[in-house]
Amino acid sequence: MAQVDGLSDGTANGVQNADSDIEVFTDYLIVGTGPAGASLACFLTQHGLTGLIVSQDPGNADTPRAHITNMAALDCLRDIGVDRDCYIIGTSGDSMVHTRWSNSFAGEEYARIYSWGNDPKRKGDYALASPSEPLDLPQTLLEPILIRYATLNGFKCRWDTKFVSFVQEPNGKGVTTTLHDRVTGRDYRVRSKYLFGADGARSPIMQQTGIPMIKRPGQGYAINILIEADLSHLMENRMGNLHWLLTPDKEHPDFAWIGCIRMVKPWFEWLCILFPTPEAERKTRSPAEYMHRVREFIGDDSVEVKIKGISTWMINETAAEAYSKGDVFCLGDAVHRHPPNHGLGSNTCIQDAHNLAWKVAMVHKGLAGKELLDSFSVERQPVGLDVVTQANASLRNHKSIWEVLGNLEPTVAARMEAFDILQEDSERGRKRRDELQACLKLINREEHGLGIEMNQRYTSTAVFKSAQEGPMPAFPTDPLEYYHATTYPGARLPHVWLSRTIPSKAVSTIDLAGKARFSLFTGIGGQGWKDAAEKISAELGVPIAAYSIGFRQDYEDRYLDWAKVRDVEESGCVLVRPDYFVAWRSQQWEHDGVEKLRTVMKSVLSRS
Repeated sequence: MAQVDGLSDGTANGVQNADSDIEVFTDYLIVGTGPAGASLACFLTQHGLTGLIVSQDPGNADTPRAHITNMAALDCLRDIGVDRDCYIIGTSGDSMVHTRWSNSFAGEEYARIYSWGNDPKRKGDYALASPSEPLDLPQTLLEPILIRYATLNGFKCRWDTKFVSFVQEPNGKGVTTTLHDRVTGRDYRVRSKYLFGADGARSPIMQQTGIPMIKRPGQGYAINILIEADLSHLMENRMGNLHWLLTPDKEHPDFAWIGCIRMVKPWFEWLCILFPTPEAERKTRSPAEYMHRVREFIGDDSVEVKIKGISTWMINETAAEAYSKGDVFCLGDAVHRHPPNHGLGSNTCIQDAHNLAWKVAMVHKGLAGKELLDSFSVERQPVGLDVVTQANASLRNHKSIWEVLGNLEPTVAARMEAFDILQEDSERGRKRRDELQACLKLINREEHGLGIEMNQRYTSTAVFKSAQEGPMPAFPTDPLEYYHATTYPGARLPHVWLSRTIPSKAVSTIDLAGKARFSLFTGIGGQGWKDAAEKISAELGVPIAAYSIGFRQDYEDRYLDWAKVRDVEESGCVLVRPDYFVAWRSQQWEHDGVEKLRTVMKSVLSRS
């Protein structure tokens, strides 16, 4: 048997020509090059780790699928600097300002709401929550950015490579994975310390682990029609990236009851999503049938339309009970499957990866006990389940709008009768208009769901809660809609703008954190914590960057926002993990601060 350490171009040739089995050795094997797998490879390279990432596909995603990239995910990408590339290629600003409901894209409008932080009443909330801004970045554009970064920094990538099976070696000695090279038609084996399953919603890796899935009744299926159509002449008064299309006045085919046209590239590439009737059979229709309905939804016969791709997908409500088993870890759509409402899909994938990478790195370098890896599933599984639940609830809220606009009635006559109630000067007309407003308010909660994006609260061994810490404080307002900044252990580090005493470019607390290290924030009277951080960092071999914030300190509290959200005294400290989450805090400097910090760090890192 030929043994190969890593994969090079020569190795690939060997796989093609060898008559014997080949066994490849690599530290880390990632199956799946989507947002979860590709970002995991990126974050691992940030820690100096490399490996092999494979995909059964011939290249990156050929359909845009996920597109809204929220601030929490962009903050993760900001940690490695690829957010700059994302902003260059993606679309923001006015193109994301509205979500609309209309009879056709060009035709009569029923309603519109602000979306993705553009409501004037919510812009301040978004600005205070993160140094990043929401972005529309289709998966077709995001994936190449991530794969390029990963491969430039040491990861090897192999396309046309299908996962076959894995075997966990005894006594925690890693995983042997069998892969199939679709180009040569040959199988080969990869020995790795860990196997990461980021292989999508039909994940064979998850299936082989035997981890149970929480499956709730789905909501049918939908059809994605990727089209090329120049709609720029329609955009001046229709700015927005989501356009819901309801035609109560027309007969409709069962496969295309409701439509949604979504921007991919302004203003010439779009995804037309068709939602069938509940009883519609899932089967392929002719391109002519799809084209006819797409043209109806556009509503302007002068527009030339080209269909570039057709695909279907199931509207799932499924989440894994756990994310890992032994030395196999799963993330992304492999463990949480849901409709795109709230725009949480790829964002949750990226945050899964950011959570996992630093833990793998600490264990790899001997700086943490292997038990630290158990906290990945403990922390991220509740987040994934909540995302699945909320995304499906949001789609049901959309169906309430469809009902108010008359679309649930079986005939055109009945639909128009129900629709016309909205313009009646009558009690039932007023009631129906109130219902429409209530439905739109619920959807606005989705479009401005800053809370579900940012309010994660972790409870695990990787979070240290002192005896003096009370219970987690209750959210003062809707935790789905509003972000609540806090330094309570297990919460996201609040974003605050800081600067030097001599005015300089503002820097976020988020930018001082991350960077493959722990961070400690203190203030006037907290020099002892900085000294303790330096001592414990040297003693444990774990990088800890320490900063003092306050008047004439390392950084000035530019708008006095840190004083409002730090939740500790000036001499206290906030310890932050490499993934921006608070590991521990102390209300003030304590005489035994060195021993306290040592105890906390060893506990968080599962070091006995």
